[in-house]
Order: sequence, then C-alpha cells, then structure tokens
Amino acid sequence: MSLKNEQIQEIVTQFGKDKNDTGSSQVQVALLTARIRSLTDHVKINKKDNHSRRGLVLLVSQRKKLLKYMRRVNPDSYLNVTNELSIRRN
Repeated sequence: MSLKNEQIQEIVTQFGKDKNDTGSSQVQVALLTARIRSLTDHVKINKKDNHSRRGLVLLVSQRKKLLKYMRRVNPDSYLNVTNELSIRRN
C-alpha cells in the first residue's frame, strides 16, 4: 500500500524541478495519485477493510484540495498534471 523509495524518486524526478523538489504541488499531487491508485487496488480486493477505505477518502480529499490550489495559482501546471496523471477535472 505504501510506495517504495524507488517509486517516490521516479515520481519526484518526473514532476519536480530537481531531484530534491518534494514539496511542490505537482509532486505532491503525483505522489498522492500513486498512493490512491495503490490503495484503490487494495480496497477492491479487501472489501471489508473500512479503515483503509477511510484513508483512501482522506487521500482523495487532500489531493482535491491541492488541485484546487493549483488551479487557482498556476492553471498551466494544473492542466499539465491532470493530463499526465489522467485525473478528471472539475
């Protein structure tokens, strides 16, 4: 359910400005998306795991808030990230 260090580094290098850019909104959204997809697969298999389901809902709402911020502050990066990650736009 959690991401491996190699996966995290790959996402950071793909979406960040450099290899140490872990705090930018684009990287945070990409990391949350990877965690959401991993947790979604887990919840599909383990249908009665309500604790993980709640964690999934919290991750989705956190990503939604970050995307709302990105859309307000930097619309170009918002469009780029949503297209690359195949996230629906509101």
